Parts: sequence; C-alpha cells; structure tokens
Amino acid sequence: MEPIQEGAKGAAVEDIQDRLGTLGYAIDAAETGQSTFGPSTATAVARFRLDHGLSLGKDVDTPTWTTLVDECYQLGDRTLYLRLPNFHGNDVRQLQERLNILGFSCGPVDGTYGVHTEAAVKLFQESIGVLADGMAFPDTFDAIERLKHVWAGKPAAGPHPQGGMGFARAASVLELAHICITADDPISRNIAGRIWNLAHATVDDCALDLLDSPEDATSGSLIVLSTAPLPENVASGIGNVLLDDFETLPLRLRTAIQSSSATPPAARIEVPVGTGAFTTGDAQTYAVLLLDAICAAFEGIDL
Repeated sequence: MEPIQEGAKGAAVEDIQDRLGTLGYAIDAAETGQSTFGPSTATAVARFRLDHGLSLGKDVDTPTWTTLVDECYQLGDRTLYLRLPNFHGNDVRQLQERLNILGFSCGPVDGTYGVHTEAAVKLFQESIGVLADGMAFPDTFDAIERLKHVWAGKPAAGPHPQGGMGFARAASVLELAHICITADDPISRNIAGRIWNLAHATVDDCALDLLDSPEDATSGSLIVLSTAPLPENVASGIGNVLLDDFETLPLRLRTAIQSSSATPPAARIEVPVGTGAFTTGDAQTYAVLLLDAICAAFEGIDL
C-alpha cells in the first residue's frame, strides 16, 4: 500500500483515527471531525509505531497498518484456528493470556496462533466437555468469559508451581466442600479408595464421599477417575482433565468443574498407567497428588 501521510483526508484517515482512538491515542477533535491527517494524528501514529517496535516515523505504511489492525482485534471478533499463515493479533494474545492463567499453557504470549496455542485450546475444550478440535468459536470464547472471575487481573505468564496445600488449608476444603469421587475401572477405583482414606485420615468431619457409580451423585461436585482415554466425539457437559502436569492440574480441574453443565457439576480425570506394571506404590502416589490437587482446585469454590 502507498503510505498514508500528513495532509491526507478521507475514509482511510477516519479508519486510522478510529483505531488509534480505540487504543487510547489522543487525536484533536478538529482532525477527527474532518477526517484530516493533521499534526495530532501524525503524533499518535508516531507514538503507536514506537510503542510497537516499528521503525520511527509518522506515516501509516504497510507494517504500521497491519500492526494497527492486529491490535484492534478483541477476543471473539473472529474464529481462531491453526492455519498458515498463522492468525496473529490482540485477540490471539488475549486468548493466550487467559488460557495460561487457567492452566492451559500456550507458551510465551506472542499473539500468534501456533501449534502450542492450538494444543492449549484443545485441552481447554476437552476440560469443558465440548468437541476438542482446536478451533476457537464463540462457544469457546463464552466459556472463557464465564471464567472471568478466575483469570481477571492475574498475571498472564502462566501458572507457577503451587506445591502442597498444607494441612490447615486442605482440612478446611475437606470439611466444607461436598465432593463425590468415583471410578470406572479397577485401577482408578483403587486410587479413588486411597484418596477417600487419605481424606478421612486428614479430618474427622470429612465431606468427601466415595461412590460406586456416577449415577449415585445427587449433590455437591463429582469427580470420576478413569484410566481409559476419552472416547471421541463425546460432549456430555463433563470435562476431561489429563493427569499430565501436576503444577496446572488444580487450575484445569477447577475450570472443568466450574464449566460443567452436568448436574451435579462433574469432571473426569484421565489417569495414565502406561504399559508396565502399575504397583500399589504408584496408586498411593497418585492418590496423594490427586487429593492435594483436588483440595487446591476446590479452595474457595462454593459448590
């Protein structure tokens, strides 16, 4: 494109002024009223270029225009998915920031919808019980918006290691949160039983229940353990959480429970067992780690 310079007038200048104004750059009313590229518009362009690492100047050239358009996208303005060239812009950056805070790591927040962002979107979609195709449609954006109380105002670099809950905090959750746990195969039932034993050994008045089947849950929140992969094309309102990163597990479990459309709210935790022998020591280790993650996930949730 030919650079748009000081002295220009018309619809293109009006568009530039509108976008700069949306981003907080001040332009004189006299210039915006006449769609004239005057001194204050030139100053706003120069500041925008400086703020976004572009070469110094007051003209709107192709790189400046492209960056200006990208910065004006808001999450939900367009469907995002993996393609070449990659989608890039402020909406992608917002998506990455929010997913990172929720525990679904996109890696560095760079505003580019690459393979890591697609993988994070798929994990988030799976956790809320919808088709995990990596395409961020309005239903994905709506689910993220419903979790605004979780991500708003938090740093976007991603979750930090949470460590153990500590006895006092864990005991508080186990006494107050009505959590039901069940499992659908012998190994995961073994782990569920150990979680129940640990919970009831932690506090005398423990509200965590061990159920024979998901159908027995009538209130509270339900967690279903399974060693089987999630069947394809299942969208039941119950999110699936992979047990593959204990640092982010509490955040991902919290997201799954709060996004669940099932009654009572439910989440499925997929437990990896590998191809070798699964020992009682493995089951006890998983039980300890899972109970800690459950307590961290439910701390402060009124369910």
